[in-house]
Amino acid sequence: MRRLVLALCLALAGVVGAATADIRVDARHYDAFWLWAGVKPQPVLAMARRIYILQGQVGRDPVRLIAQRPAIPRIRGSDVWMVVRVETLRWPPQVHDQLLGQLARWRAAGNRVVGLQIDFDARTRHLGDYAIFLKDLRRRLPADYRLGITGLLDWSANGDPAGLDALAGSVDEVVLQIYQGRRVIPGYRTYLARLDRLKIPFRIGLLQGGEWEAPEGLPTNPNFRGYVVFLRNGDR
Repeated sequence: MRRLVLALCLALAGVVGAATADIRVDARHYDAFWLWAGVKPQPVLAMARRIYILQGQVGRDPVRLIAQRPAIPRIRGSDVWMVVRVETLRWPPQVHDQLLGQLARWRAAGNRVVGLQIDFDARTRHLGDYAIFLKDLRRRLPADYRLGITGLLDWSANGDPAGLDALAGSVDEVVLQIYQGRRVIPGYRTYLARLDRLKIPFRIGLLQGGEWEAPEGLPTNPNFRGYVVFLRNGDR
């Protein structure tokens, strides 16, 4: 009897272990990725349908676009989104000129650049101000570029409806990140329970090797467009 109980316990432990492993993000099961500065390219990129590549950062003092990639990427077979990390929305004209010039150079190098993604941690209560900035940026971009943004989990749960609607009129997609830094945000499923408030096409940003369990109803949400995986060194 004791042997039977022990066998059952070991079997149960194996099932639990397998379930835990299954909810870890394996990049080989996805087709869209962020490639950040300092992160080495991985074999999964060869099968990518879209790659979001960090180009640089708009710093505060002085406000200028600082390149964080030593050379123009050369990507074949994938849609490319240029990503710019932003610390301030008060851009002088030269920053816009720098950005448009970089987009043009990336395309001239043979990359299929389809859009620009702004990575800015806009506070939930200031979404209206962010929408104003994005509307102006959309006006400056050539019409054949899409405009995307990263988003905080708190937006879907606590964002002002008017602010969320204003974003919908300015951007083509938002990627909601379920992680902060290099760790998954505890209780992320609670935040995602109110995704129906978002009227923008959205993706979920996952962390390679991090936890992920899709909330009920996500696949049937009419605005859900899939996932983007943040690649890390040392992970599959």
